[in-house]
Amino acid sequence: MHKHPGLLKMYLRRASLPILAPVLLLTFFALFPLSAFAGVLLLSPTSGTFTVGSTFDVQILLDTEGKSVNALDVDLRFPVDKLQLVSPNTSVSVISLWTSQPQFNNQTGRVRLQGGIPRGINVNNALVATLTFRVKSVGTAILNFSDQSKVLLNDGLGTDDLSRQENAVYSLILPPPAGPIVVSETHPDQSVWYSNPNVILKWATTEAVQSYSYIFDEEPVSRPDDSGEGTRSSVIYKNVPDGKHYFHIKALREGVWGGITHFGVKIDTDAPAEFPLEILPGKRTSARDVVIKFATTDTLSGLDHYELKIVTLSPQPGEGDIGDQSLFIEAESPYIAPRLSIGAHDIFIRAYDKAGNYREVIERLTITDRFVGFTSREGLVFGPYVIGWWWLLLLLLLLILLLTYLVIHWKHKHELLDAKRRAEELPEHVNLQLEELQRYKEKYGGFDPGANANTAGGDYGTGKFPSGTLAILLLLGSALLGHISAPEAYAQNIDLTDSKQEVRQDGIAELAPPYVTTVSRSVSNDEIFYIGGKTENRDTTVVIYTQNLSTGETTSYSVSSDKKGEWFYRHNGFLTPGKYVLWTQAKFGDVTSPPSPQIELAVARAALVFGVTRISYEGLYLVATLILLVIIIVLAGYLFYHVYHHRRKHQLLLREVREAEESVKRGFAVIRRDIEREIATLKSAEGRELTPEEKRREEELYRDLKDTERRIGKEVWDIERLENTN
Repeated sequence: MHKHPGLLKMYLRRASLPILAPVLLLTFFALFPLSAFAGVLLLSPTSGTFTVGSTFDVQILLDTEGKSVNALDVDLRFPVDKLQLVSPNTSVSVISLWTSQPQFNNQTGRVRLQGGIPRGINVNNALVATLTFRVKSVGTAILNFSDQSKVLLNDGLGTDDLSRQENAVYSLILPPPAGPIVVSETHPDQSVWYSNPNVILKWATTEAVQSYSYIFDEEPVSRPDDSGEGTRSSVIYKNVPDGKHYFHIKALREGVWGGITHFGVKIDTDAPAEFPLEILPGKRTSARDVVIKFATTDTLSGLDHYELKIVTLSPQPGEGDIGDQSLFIEAESPYIAPRLSIGAHDIFIRAYDKAGNYREVIERLTITDRFVGFTSREGLVFGPYVIGWWWLLLLLLLLILLLTYLVIHWKHKHELLDAKRRAEELPEHVNLQLEELQRYKEKYGGFDPGANANTAGGDYGTGKFPSGTLAILLLLGSALLGHISAPEAYAQNIDLTDSKQEVRQDGIAELAPPYVTTVSRSVSNDEIFYIGGKTENRDTTVVIYTQNLSTGETTSYSVSSDKKGEWFYRHNGFLTPGKYVLWTQAKFGDVTSPPSPQIELAVARAALVFGVTRISYEGLYLVATLILLVIIIVLAGYLFYHVYHHRRKHQLLLREVREAEESVKRGFAVIRRDIEREIATLKSAEGRELTPEEKRREEELYRDLKDTERRIGKEVWDIERLENTN
């Protein structure tokens, strides 16, 4: 039938590969388990609820997951403030050979078990040890294996095969009430932290109870003594310190003391720790998209969340009445702020702990225009340094005075040099040399100083002053700039205590005034004013009053507190410069609170106001600085002009004087030659005695010869002296 049986067999082999491949893989995995199946350390039970004072057992188990292991290193940790290890048991254990004695430490909260299993073992949930713990206090206890734990394979290499650790979490609570039922209106939930240090406790009472005995301490399961405290049904503890506290009570019925009820109270009145606020790329930047970083800790109740608020200190286009605006929003670090406008912004960060306390940090962020980002209200900004405006203006004025003096000095020198050149005068020492040379010329003849000077390019025979060129290098020293910050006006910091609701003699509840927590740190007449705080009741109307002490004008603004009782007011305009007093009042229905304590506020003048036009002092200082810089540039250019031309003409003078003196030197050389010839003529008269007149002439010739030789060598020193003195 089939003409090509070889092709048919090949086709069947290829068709069977997709079917056989999964079968072969399953067979391989069954015979040779993957290394992903590795040893596991477990705890049993992994969770549970236990009462203070009771004990419970925890088993450490080993699961090799199909592999053979021959050694264990177990490192278990437990919280020493909540649990106490009372009975470790390793008599029944998969470990048959202990390499070191089992270690149990209630001070460090550590259990260490190290041992071996000869010939290895392959088990599922085998018992390593049994630990018995006693509950010391309420809370949550976590038992976990540290990273030092190991499960070693029986492969002759001691390969660590521990891949997973299953830890345990236990809830620790007080024993159920065995005596009177206790409740608290101030601290109702025993598992919650509260910031109120005053504790009110109440318990159920019956006519059959003869007396109660109770104590309030820091032990979870203390036992009151048998001394009765009476039949009262409540107690108040004031100013209880921070921490965990417990109330223990029992009742006396028919001469017999009953069971004890334990009630826990958690108090934390301290706010989280102080923390820095980091703003990226910086607290003063031209970037309008910033990142805010923050982090802190809390020792007792622990951190709960962060809240953030950004207050813009300049009015925005299209902005109406912004006094009643949204309050803080919950945020996490790092927080990417929405795109902000150019101007100053105050950033508020609140860190809340689980008791409701919070720590507030405020940081000023200034977003500047990209082209004037180096200026601030205080002065010029160079990185972390600020040069105050007044210091800067003073230094610029001093620099102008210095440049003015230099301009006058060099202008005078330049004019003197020009006058000499116009008068065509040679330096005095050159004129003296020419006169001396002329005297020798008349005496010996053969030299025309005017001709020699002309051949050198000058007109020295007539004493004329030649023209020339000048080169100059002008270096202007930079002025040292000081650093001083302009004074700021700060709102007075106040410490207001929280007001509590009181009852008047007529029985009507009196509303407490609002509690002020936040006021603008520094206020000027180019920044928005804000104030915030808390009210005793939520949804309460808060009236803010501002009074100008100079004019006596009083203005009021209203804002409502939120469901937390918090309120915040941001003004919608600028305050005029001067001193103010602020106070607040609360309104709840028809009831109005007394005025709050007054807060003094100083508004600094940071801008000039012309009708609706507002010019900041920062802008005025910047304009004044630019004007002074322009004056400095003009003076520096004028100084450069005079110094340059004076030096250029002076250099030309030096070169031409040098040429003139070289010409004079050549003239003296000619005179010396003539003198030497005449001396030679006298000496040629051999055999004849010189007459007295000839001897006198010979002496005079030798004297003149020495003088000319001295002058030829002295000209170089004269030129050097001329260069150094000018």
